[in-house]
Amino acid sequence: MFKRILIGIFMTLLTGCMTLGPDYQRPDIDMPDSWRFEEKEAKAMANTAWWEQFNDPVLNGLVETALKENKDILIATARVEEFFGRYFAVRGDRFPLIDASGSAYRQGVSEVGPTPIPSGTDTTYDYYEAFLGGSWELDFWGKFRRATESARAELIATEEGRRTVVLTLVSAVAGAYVEILALDKQLEITHNTVETRRQTLDLFQLQFDNGIIAEINVSQAEAEYQDALARIPEIELAIARTENALSVLLGRNPGSIPRGVGIDEINLPGVPSGLPSDLLERRPDIRAAEQSLIAANARIGVAKSLYFPTISLTGAFGAVSADLSDLFTGSSKAWNVGVPVNIPIFTAGRIGGEVKGAEAFQKQTLYNYIQTIQNALLEVDDALVSRAKSQQKLQALANQVKALKNYARLARMRYDEGYTSFLEVLDAERSLFNVELSYTESQNALFRSLIDIYKAMGGGWVEAAEASANSQPVMEAGFIP
Repeated sequence: MFKRILIGIFMTLLTGCMTLGPDYQRPDIDMPDSWRFEEKEAKAMANTAWWEQFNDPVLNGLVETALKENKDILIATARVEEFFGRYFAVRGDRFPLIDASGSAYRQGVSEVGPTPIPSGTDTTYDYYEAFLGGSWELDFWGKFRRATESARAELIATEEGRRTVVLTLVSAVAGAYVEILALDKQLEITHNTVETRRQTLDLFQLQFDNGIIAEINVSQAEAEYQDALARIPEIELAIARTENALSVLLGRNPGSIPRGVGIDEINLPGVPSGLPSDLLERRPDIRAAEQSLIAANARIGVAKSLYFPTISLTGAFGAVSADLSDLFTGSSKAWNVGVPVNIPIFTAGRIGGEVKGAEAFQKQTLYNYIQTIQNALLEVDDALVSRAKSQQKLQALANQVKALKNYARLARMRYDEGYTSFLEVLDAERSLFNVELSYTESQNALFRSLIDIYKAMGGGWVEAAEASANSQPVMEAGFIP
């Protein structure tokens, strides 16, 4: 009878086992055919190291340092290693467990116990045993296969999460660096304005002392000089804070940041091309969300398998002897083999609750996957329109700066020739100063919009940047056993 049971079990293993739960299929997502604000001159550059297009070796070095030293990347790498260990722990449940055991002890028996012992009989004896045993829970219902599928997807999701950190980090480093260059330019403009207004103030003070002009002209010049002077600490504070933030991104303590070329010399990168549907494969956060959905989908099968019996094979082979010298002789051998079966009959709704919870969690990850895609589409369209409008604004400000420079020159000329008051000169120079600052801010906005486009579109550059990181992932997803 026992042999028949074993034969039946092995025949079942040979003919295959069922796998409970739904097989994963990628949801049908409604994706637009094109971008709302599509760039007509877009180029196929999504897989290139786009920050190198700025032609600033200092920026390239900062990105390389951040990829090697940033603590968020190190944390993400450690998290991948954690889930790699979890994956192998879950995967191990699919295989037999083999262990060895042994014991040796001496026991004394009471002469007046329940079993009488004749007087003079030795009441102590030795006991030795050694066994090699094993157990194997058979995966008839696919519980362990689904659990392994889920753990594998979770591992891949953490690796995609690491790539998301890389994507965010490179974009943040480039954005902070460009902002520092823009602030440097604003500081230079402000210093030049302060110097110009100081010279004007000195001239007016001399003219007032000689009775040429009224005191009101000196007060006006003093007010404009102090206004420009007050801008300097504001800009210097912004520079220091941005440098500190960038230093932390580099994995360092807060400190100064080296500069390369100025913001006027930075090369303006092109816009990468791509269709909205490309985001499903380009963006690591979308890939991570899909892997989380795959994991949750597999957990449904794990929960449903709890309805069915668990069937295991157990056995042990070894030796038992009262004398250590006889432990490994033929007469001391001992063995056992069994087929434990555990059938759930009444669980007070626990299994149904597990299934319902797994199905509800799968819905959550599905909605999160869809929302992640929608947010990605939003980010790309926002970045594209920001780039287009920033370009238009920058051109308008450039024309305005040119016009105001001419206006300031003519106003100063008219004042020197006595045709107008100094108020017209102050108005022209004040407007020029403010617009020059706005122009630099717009330069920064244009560069930031391009950075946002590359960040939003993702692409092969993320993997290229990841390859430069000091802490490599434990194993590529495609080679996970």
